Amino acid sequence: MKKNSISEFELERQDFKIKLKRGMNGGTQIVQGEESQMVAYGQPQYVVSAGGGSAPAPASTFSTDVEIKSPMIGTFYRAPSPEAGHYVEIGTEVNPDTVVCIIEAMKVMNEIKAEAKGVITQICVENAKPVEFGQPMFKIRPT
Repeated sequence: MKKNSISEFELERQDFKIKLKRGMNGGTQIVQGEESQMVAYGQPQYVVSAGGGSAPAPASTFSTDVEIKSPMIGTFYRAPSPEAGHYVEIGTEVNPDTVVCIIEAMKVMNEIKAEAKGVITQICVENAKPVEFGQPMFKIRPT
């Protein structure tokens, strides 16, 4: 991760999820599933979990929230038009097919779907502001 300047990597399959995240001190953290347990292996710290548990991860290190990241570079819009209401607000329940925002790229309006089931806990981007590829736009607490 350090060699390729990658700070975060996430892979999710049907019953398996792994998230690698470089820490502030250059160490690597690994998260799988929902339940986490800290295990130290020399200098870097790894977080390994068995999944299926309900114990929350330490709040200072990890959140159980899932990020909806921008799939492209463009301008983020929370509503289909300036006079329309927002697609979602904090507390809105979403499913994988729920449209959460629009990203305008090259004069094309692209609807972005949640691609996860849960409740919106945070909106990370201001309306009509630019977003980068991979930038977190929303956080969802899975249900």
